[in-house]
Amino acid sequence: MQCSWKAVLLLALASIAIQYTAIRTFTAKSFHSCPIPVNCSLSQDADAAERLCDESPTFAYNLSTRKTHVLILATTRSGSSFVGQLFNQHFDVFYLFEPLYHVQYTLIPKLTQSKSTTDRRVMLGASRDLLRSLYDCDLYFLENYIKPQPVNHTTDRLFRRGASKALCSPPVCEALGAVDLHLEEGDCVKKCGTLNLTLATESCREHGHVAIKTVRVPEVSDLRALVEDPRLNLKVIQLVRDPRGILASRSETFRDTYRLWRIWDGTGRKPYNLDVTQLTMVCEDFWNSVSTGLNRPPWLKGKYMLVRYEDLARNPMKKTEEIYDFLGIPMDGNVERWIQNNTRGDRSSSKHKYGTVRNSAATAEKWRFRLSYEIVAFTQRACQQVLAQLGYRAARSEEELKNLSISLVEERDFLPFS
Repeated sequence: MQCSWKAVLLLALASIAIQYTAIRTFTAKSFHSCPIPVNCSLSQDADAAERLCDESPTFAYNLSTRKTHVLILATTRSGSSFVGQLFNQHFDVFYLFEPLYHVQYTLIPKLTQSKSTTDRRVMLGASRDLLRSLYDCDLYFLENYIKPQPVNHTTDRLFRRGASKALCSPPVCEALGAVDLHLEEGDCVKKCGTLNLTLATESCREHGHVAIKTVRVPEVSDLRALVEDPRLNLKVIQLVRDPRGILASRSETFRDTYRLWRIWDGTGRKPYNLDVTQLTMVCEDFWNSVSTGLNRPPWLKGKYMLVRYEDLARNPMKKTEEIYDFLGIPMDGNVERWIQNNTRGDRSSSKHKYGTVRNSAATAEKWRFRLSYEIVAFTQRACQQVLAQLGYRAARSEEELKNLSISLVEERDFLPFS
């Protein structure tokens, strides 16, 4: 009898809690749980109360997921800047370019050089905390990692601010007008001056969705805590590229860091002290991360999509439509126009080494003329597993490598896990 009385009272309280939660969700976007009585037997009334408690967090969560949180998970020189622009151009997406740079820049000098598991955990923990805050439009949290510390929430040290359209537009930057819509990164920074993080936070909250690009998280499994966080509606776009193309692009872009690879390419002699981990770590991270995604664990259901850069480069409009369909976000005309204007140009029309104005299909194949066949063959042996996993064919000779009529990309459908 006592248990039945408690269950009735719980039903009344749960009803009030649901109404309160609905009101609070629209303002605070908070997540509420509902306690379950532990002393009741499984009476019919208690079952009903328990079902109400089970459903009320879901009810609150559904109301609080108006924003879609997008994470572009990539590695350096895999086409991630290009993919980022597919979100940066959308009128209702607040896009941030590599905010985790600040975590890496701040923490690496403090960590040991052993690359220990502890160091990796510290980095990933800080990165997840920052991502969670940024998706909640708390840009003040970034101040913990910006050096020197922002004064009055203003800074001129945000990494690649000019790559984020929302940070170079009103109300964050009132100095720009309609004629400044297509500024180069540096021009944006010059005209806008210091970044006011309060205005940036307000702009983030006014946008319907938040997208972040990072090359500083090795594997999708490192994001599990964020993916499973009920306060977020996180969806991961994992971008991959042929490791041979990544190596060619890095060797050209980071000439000092990849100097020994360039010596090998130019002389035909492999240096004895060549750091092969610059290649093998890419392949290992791809293998581990993609294996997780393709195994379709329950925690990734509806949250993961694998995209090959080559597929996007060859058919950018179709692939972009598929991405937006997976995310459940309507693709607007700004994105379509950007694709039309930025996937058919010549590389010389881009002033910046990270620029995105180019013939995308031709760019995806350029590595075949930049690397010697000896380096290509070495890469194919070192990365054999992941090349097969992602559908990249091996070139069996110098002639086959240079013959563009022979495709080295298999036709594959990597359907989203939904």
